[in-house]
Amino acid sequence: MEEFIKSLLEELGYGWVFILMFIEGSVIPAPSELIVPPAAYKAAAGDLNIYLVLLSATTGALMGSMANYIAAYYLGRPVMYRFANSKLGHLCLLNQEKVEQAEKYFYDHGVIATLTGRLLPGIRQIISIPAGLAKMKFWKFALYTSIGAGLWNCVLAALGWWLHSFVPKQQLFEKINEYNSHIVIAVLGVVGLVVAFFVGKWAVKKYSNKK
Repeated sequence: MEEFIKSLLEELGYGWVFILMFIEGSVIPAPSELIVPPAAYKAAAGDLNIYLVLLSATTGALMGSMANYIAAYYLGRPVMYRFANSKLGHLCLLNQEKVEQAEKYFYDHGVIATLTGRLLPGIRQIISIPAGLAKMKFWKFALYTSIGAGLWNCVLAALGWWLHSFVPKQQLFEKINEYNSHIVIAVLGVVGLVVAFFVGKWAVKKYSNKK
């Protein structure tokens, strides 16, 4: 996938950003870290508009997540588990255990998981499946997914824009991989703060209702 995206860098435009992020939002593995930063890198060079890059990336991620949500909503858990355990599911790096982990994260954190889950490696691509299985209201799913995907894309775009100031094009992917672990740690901290905020808000509301 990395070599494929490298070959697209010269032609990378809004359409390709949308398509690749649609794939990334679905169950097909396509790392957004190798899609959005290069597009932002090109935007910093004046070849693209950064706002349209973010719009294309976030819309693509939302549409891909909707495909998962709709499939899970109408097909149900047995079919989704069979797919996860199939050869095709394994090619998509899926298995039943991963789906169950995503379901646990969703049920542990409630509907806000569709926002925070979009920021977490390993959960990002499949958090829409438990949302569909739980029959989450569509407008809530679309809203939280858009916010989560938008935040993640902003982080990645900022990285690509910043790297343009000192990294030659031929070293771009090397530097993206180098800084990716730092981004993940920072994002995990943000997710922890968001979860703590909503848990605190729920606890205050529950305490007030008992009075």
